[in-house]
Amino acid sequence: MLEQLCHIDEINDPGAKGFNLKQGRKERLLFIIKKEGQIYAYENQCPHAGINLEWQEDDFLDNEKNHIQCSVHGALFNIKNGDCMGGPCNGEGLTSAEVEVDNNGNVMLLA
Repeated sequence: MLEQLCHIDEINDPGAKGFNLKQGRKERLLFIIKKEGQIYAYENQCPHAGINLEWQEDDFLDNEKNHIQCSVHGALFNIKNGDCMGGPCNGEGLTSAEVEVDNNGNVMLLA
């Protein structure tokens, strides 16, 4: 089952957008990164502290927009694979989510 999250043009490049999805009784927090025309999606949970990564709505990237950054302890994650590159979660990584962009530019979550 596919679930439409947004249109690709709703995300700056580079940029990010967070989502709070209701799936039955469960809540699923995700975010999407758009960089150099590519889309990457991850669960919105720091592997070290178990908290949301952003400190403001849709603010998941460091100042240079080269890495995903945890707002609490500053850990940096690789945008392309979610691996921790520094900080207390070194050696861990973000959990990816499967998304695709359809022919109309809609970003779809593959459930």
